[in-house]
Amino acid sequence: MAQPGERAENESETEADLPRILSLRDATMLVVSSVIGVGIFLTPGGVAKLLPHPAWFAAAWLAGGVLALAGALANAELGAMFPKAGGNYVYLRAAYHPMAGFLVGWLSFFAIFAGTVATLALGFTISLSSFVDVGPRAALAVAIALIWIATAVNAYATKAGAKLNTITAYLKIAALVLVVVLGPLVGHARAAVNPFAGKGHVTLADFGAALAPVIFSYLGWNASVYVAGEIDKPGRNLPRSLFWGLGVCTAIYLLVTTTFVYAVGMTALSAGEEGMPAVGPVAGSVLFGSIGGRLVAAIMLVSIFGCLNANVLVGPRIAYAMAKDGLFFRVAASLSARAKTPWLAVIVQALTASVLVLVFQGNLRRVLEYTTFAIVLATLADTSALYVLRFRDPTRARPYRAAGYPWVPALYILANLAIAVSMVWARPAECLKSFGVLLAGAPVYLLFASKTRTARTARTARTGRTGRTE
Repeated sequence: MAQPGERAENESETEADLPRILSLRDATMLVVSSVIGVGIFLTPGGVAKLLPHPAWFAAAWLAGGVLALAGALANAELGAMFPKAGGNYVYLRAAYHPMAGFLVGWLSFFAIFAGTVATLALGFTISLSSFVDVGPRAALAVAIALIWIATAVNAYATKAGAKLNTITAYLKIAALVLVVVLGPLVGHARAAVNPFAGKGHVTLADFGAALAPVIFSYLGWNASVYVAGEIDKPGRNLPRSLFWGLGVCTAIYLLVTTTFVYAVGMTALSAGEEGMPAVGPVAGSVLFGSIGGRLVAAIMLVSIFGCLNANVLVGPRIAYAMAKDGLFFRVAASLSARAKTPWLAVIVQALTASVLVLVFQGNLRRVLEYTTFAIVLATLADTSALYVLRFRDPTRARPYRAAGYPWVPALYILANLAIAVSMVWARPAECLKSFGVLLAGAPVYLLFASKTRTARTARTARTGRTGRTE
């Protein structure tokens, strides 16, 4: 294990206590489930408000997929180099310093994954309101209950969580393909007149701001790198899971958003102060009649729960990896005796997500923006680690080498910097919260690093006195 405050990484560290039980299909469906959640049903209206022309609107969704692919190329190399639990925490620890890894791991755990789980749980209550009347207090209760249901499955066994994830991923893919194929055929007479007519001047700043909800909708494209320590043959299967999963998601997003525009029209989609809210059920009603809204709402419920379950599975691996290095509460590294699952880390994440639901009082947009800025910060750090490790450790085995290096990762960094600036300009309060979470990790790191050094010194002293190795 790396000494806190040093750059060196102990190459003998192993993840043998996490069994490699996830197949290529498991890992790919983990990416699909992590990506396709609530965003595609709720955010298109906000994107259309900023980009009211169908060509620019489609370009934003394609750009989101391309940006995710650029990040996936870098993460594929990093994940194959370090097939361990923890994702970006592991890469940044090796590239820069344990503190850098901890800060981004801290941000990922407490802002990105816990924030995403909270967002998805709140999004679930919005879809549920299509079937039953859900008041504000009931919505908070339902959101928190959903978090703990997924937590119970994943705390019980990783394989159980992965199986549930794969089932929900197949269901959502099939349902969305049916909407895309059957919707225009069944609902042709009810579709908007001249739906692809657009208007309005689009600036580069508008495009950058519109990418924020698009990026959130693509969140999860790197899900499999966090469970690299549990993927069978990670050098081969981890990169494939990223590319195949992201390819499926990008194709579905382009088809589904085009279908939404066809159903309600670009003008209606971009109308109002923030664009059409919850476009999914509205488009469903247009395409399939009175039952259509509920049909799409049911698809949303399955999709959101599957995405939430995937994030509940993935996020705790960060806390687990930090705890193994003595940089988090040791109990978070505890594995269940039967299934070897980091069950306590899963519970810690559930507690954090539940607190966020209560802190933001069910305001979906505030949680989304808080989470999205954290994603931008973390992915910038991830990609920069690729350059550092190419320079500092050129001889290390790389089962996969990032295509397009150094230009494609550089474009990814520049694009995310532009998005970060746009977000800070448009939503400074929410961005400040994410940055505050990052800075709050510094004293926590120093505390745990100090305790780890003290414990190591004590062990060394005992070893010297007894003359034996512990």
